[in-house]
Order: sequence, then structure tokens, then C-alpha cells
Amino acid sequence: MRAVFDVKPPLACIIRFRHSARMILRPFHLAIPVYDIPAARAFYGGLLGCPEGRSAETWVDFDLYGHQLVVHLAPAGKGGDVAANPVDGHDVPVPHFGVVLAMNDWQALAARLTAAGVVFGIAPYVRFKGEVGEQATMFFRDPSGNALEFKAFADLGQLFAR
Repeated sequence: MRAVFDVKPPLACIIRFRHSARMILRPFHLAIPVYDIPAARAFYGGLLGCPEGRSAETWVDFDLYGHQLVVHLAPAGKGGDVAANPVDGHDVPVPHFGVVLAMNDWQALAARLTAAGVVFGIAPYVRFKGEVGEQATMFFRDPSGNALEFKAFADLGQLFAR
């Protein structure tokens, strides 16, 4: 199995093979509200290590593991939960977003966040242990209250398993 890049990362269209079917993964674009641009830069650029792209006074583009995350200044909208759903004994915040990482990248990020004293909504752990879809996951918030989930699968082929 070999990954092929149609264009150079981070805007790569990654082609991988799954059960003999070709699957193309494309970068997503997500825009979220923040109430403090310097705090967003420190969090996404500094703590998470996301390279910064274009920016203006009221917005910043970040390369979130090959995906385009744009933070927009919205002082009145301080993020936060609309609801939570129970998953594996935890209240998972809705809405939330994040990236599925390779296990070693997830472990390194979890260690970096823990060392930095990040307060986790759901601390790093493995859920659905021994079941289809077993995954490592963690939830935390950015300085504006937006909920993030980063996860990893030992077998990425189980990403959409039922």
C-alpha cells in the first residue's frame, strides 16, 4: 500500500487504498469564532503547532494537519456547548471538531498538551477498548471555548466501522 500525493502537502489529496477501493481524502475548510486573536494564535500556532497562513486583523488561517482552519474574531460569540451527548460514559460536547491522527502523533500531542497543563474536558484515553472502532481520544477547549477532539485508531480502516 502506497500513499500518492496529487499536489504537495499540506494541500495534498491523499490517495489510499481500502478494501481494494480507491479513496481520496481532501482537506476540509472550517471557520470558527474566537474572541481573542492573539490567544488563538498562541493556542493554535504555539501550543498545537499549526503553521499560520494568511491573516488580517480579524481572522487567521491555520494549517491544521493539512486542513484549513480559519479563526474569525467574534467578540460576542464566545463559543461553548450547545449540548452534550453521552459516549462511552462521557459527556461529549456538541459541537466539536478535530483531526484523526496517526497513533504516534496522537500520543505526542497528548503528552505535549498534558505537559502544558491543558485542562481536558475528557482526558486522553482509549475508548471502545476491544470493540470495533477502538480509538484513542481526548477533548479540550481553545481559549474561546471551542471544543476540540483529537483521536487516533490503531487500524485507520475502522474509522467508519459499525
